[in-house]
Amino acid sequence: MSPSPSTPPSSSPSSSPTVACVFGSGSFGTALACVIARSSASLRSAHNATSIQPSMEVRILTRRPDVAASINLHHRNPTHMSSFSLPSSVKAFTDPAECLKNVNFIVHVIPVQSSRAFLQDLAPLIPADVPIISASKGICGETLCMMDEIIPQALGRPDQPTAFVSGPTFARELMQDFPSGCVLASVSEDVGKKCSALFRSARMRVYQSSDVIGVEVGGALKNVYALAAGIADGMGWGLNTTALLVTLGCREMGQVASAMGADAATLSGLSGIGDMMLTCFGSESRNRTVGRLLGEGNSLADVLDARAGTLAGVAEGVATAPAALRLGKSKGVSTPIVAAVCAILEGENAHEVLQKLLAYPVRANGDLVVTS
Repeated sequence: MSPSPSTPPSSSPSSSPTVACVFGSGSFGTALACVIARSSASLRSAHNATSIQPSMEVRILTRRPDVAASINLHHRNPTHMSSFSLPSSVKAFTDPAECLKNVNFIVHVIPVQSSRAFLQDLAPLIPADVPIISASKGICGETLCMMDEIIPQALGRPDQPTAFVSGPTFARELMQDFPSGCVLASVSEDVGKKCSALFRSARMRVYQSSDVIGVEVGGALKNVYALAAGIADGMGWGLNTTALLVTLGCREMGQVASAMGADAATLSGLSGIGDMMLTCFGSESRNRTVGRLLGEGNSLADVLDARAGTLAGVAEGVATAPAALRLGKSKGVSTPIVAAVCAILEGENAHEVLQKLLAYPVRANGDLVVTS
């Protein structure tokens, strides 16, 4: 019997490929699958020793049989990044058990708000010694947890090896193979080294870090500040305003991260200010786009409904903003920009909210003095 298009044929047992499983077939999951495939090909080419270097098999786990069939038969994801051809080593599966067979690495690209339930369902299939690399950015609205807490809690395994990757990496530009950089953080130096090698190539610089909290806070909060930047843009305010909001946001983000025990230097790097610049100023930013539509006067419900109908992807900042506000309060940190974004998401007039925000007095150190 011929194999189903949604379950590609197995590799020859003698080849013993390294297997990386990517959870999520959206734009970023598809792009990271390509980055991993290219990294492996680049390594093998550089060593000119394909008989020694293990081959790489990259498997995308998707819920959609049509996506799996298209990737396996035509090397294209029909719903995300469909104009790009995928490397032949990238396959797709709808069956989690098949996808996770003999897996060596897992790359998690499921939205944060859905991650706990997703991982709980797959927990029996995930080996306890396989590193899970999270590329999901945000704060859980119910628990205020980030992925470094969600993964072990969902699996019921506090010792599951984990790493967290973040940085200024638009999916489309990764697919175009433009030179890019990111930070990969893990509490284990050995796990961090192995996981960094999975992505690293001549076109992808990967900086290893042990500051998991700093990398995660930067990846989560920059989405909220991108909403603010987009709102200002949608209101017709210029780059002066955006630069002001982003600069204040960088300081606010750093204060939250420091209160959580992060290294300030992390927030000054690619996973902090670097990702902030891209997300707040780049036209490909989903959060900036949602903010711009809000600034133009559209309701949040209408914006999200329209995006859901076009598979435009989740703007994590919408769910992260109220969680970030609560998190800041729990740490005793004032977050006036996050509070302003929350007010606008709740339906308050964007002009009035931002005018009030920018009218607050300023301390000598640059902090806004929030008054009731």
